[in-house]
Amino acid sequence: MTAPAGHPADETAHPDKTSTEEAAPATPSGDDAAPATLSGDDAVHVAHTWDEARQAAFDCAAPIPAAPVPLREALGRTLAEDITALQDMPHYASSAMDGWAVNGSGPWIIAEPGQRLAPHQASVIVTGGLLPPGAKAVLRSESGVMATDDEGLPVLALGGSARPGEPRNGQHIRKAAEEAEAGEVLVKAGTVLNPAHVALAALAGYDAVQVLGKPVVKLLLTGSEVVEHGLPEPGKVRDTFGPQLAGVVEMMGGISTSRVRIGDSYSEWLEALEDEGPAVDPDAPLGERAAAALPPDVVITTGGTGLSRTDHFRRAVSDLGGRLVIDSVAMRPGHPVVLAELPDGRFVLGLPGNPLAAMMALFTVGAPLLAALGHGTLPPVEEVPCGTMIDPDPGRTRLMPFRLLYGMASPAQHAGPGMMRGLASADGVMVVPPHGVQLGEGVPAFALPWGPPIPKPKPADSKPKAAQRKAGSRTAAKADGKSGPVDWSALLD
Repeated sequence: MTAPAGHPADETAHPDKTSTEEAAPATPSGDDAAPATLSGDDAVHVAHTWDEARQAAFDCAAPIPAAPVPLREALGRTLAEDITALQDMPHYASSAMDGWAVNGSGPWIIAEPGQRLAPHQASVIVTGGLLPPGAKAVLRSESGVMATDDEGLPVLALGGSARPGEPRNGQHIRKAAEEAEAGEVLVKAGTVLNPAHVALAALAGYDAVQVLGKPVVKLLLTGSEVVEHGLPEPGKVRDTFGPQLAGVVEMMGGISTSRVRIGDSYSEWLEALEDEGPAVDPDAPLGERAAAALPPDVVITTGGTGLSRTDHFRRAVSDLGGRLVIDSVAMRPGHPVVLAELPDGRFVLGLPGNPLAAMMALFTVGAPLLAALGHGTLPPVEEVPCGTMIDPDPGRTRLMPFRLLYGMASPAQHAGPGMMRGLASADGVMVVPPHGVQLGEGVPAFALPWGPPIPKPKPADSKPKAAQRKAGSRTAAKADGKSGPVDWSALLD
């Protein structure tokens, strides 16, 4: 079985708009090619190779500086500074049980709560309660009974489940600094904070912690033909980005804070890109800064990156004084992806309008960009053995969702640029080079943000040795006839 040379042409805005991918042939740039620049309505067009595009997206951004965030927003963030005990933990001696704080042996005369206890005195205390001065131990409530002395006065005596000698000095007392002393490191910088870390920080007295920066992302969804609910009528298409794009951004390390939907007019595009969000005073109290909407570091748009009359990405970026970092990539699907930088430092990532094309563009350009801004590394590309032969497509890299079957990768069905069914069932994405792939040959691949890592191929010497068979035996002949890779792709039909 041979996989097709390519997918249907990408439609750069939305499924019912004219395709321009074939009209703008992919011409891979050289290693020294500079980012495309804009001048008025004209752009210098340079189509990057897939590898060049990933590297360019990663190299163009600097990590966002560390900043404090409230504890409620710190889960999953990477700690930039050690969390230390601001005071002894606990900072006072307290009771570990409900019962009575006591001094000396019983019976004990009941004293007023909070006053210093003299020998043979006791006062009622609850779990976590401040141990009164003079207290030597805590008697559990189930180990004491109220009685009267020889003069008929009320006293506390051992009873119930009390054991001989109870309570010993220090028993059932949580000592000050039992968990940590002031200044002791509780969580080291570089730790990804889990719920227990956050609770520990609160216990240590923190209201906020210093974490590495993460990119704030604004989504700009376009298309007057897009409907968000129900079944679309002919000429309309259902919104595929609104329900899932913010989630994918979060999986790739971004913080999706806002979403705006606009039509197809140039004025709407320009206004939406001009709006960078409300200003935030860096000197304002932390709580006020946290409550305010953060200005975006990245704006992700959908559609409008082609060359038709309804595609306004390049013109809007030019009129705002921006520059193009990437102006299309020699790949399919997702060729018309564009990455720009505005004068205020915001990045604008333009995704094609077709769902699968947009996702491939997001994985190719968006993932490295968000990783660079978020102090990460370039997302890894592994290698998987290909379960079929894929024909060459000179000058263009093809991204193919694949399924693993018996350890070999075969292209998923239903993987046209406007489809999502193939990606929904995929185990990863193959990066098929322009010269194609032979059956059984290793092919680059990357994992999906929501999926497991690409499995690493097992070394050849790790396979168990087969039992030796006599030469010329029927079993040996059968094994010899099965040597070499097997095309499993037909089983996925």
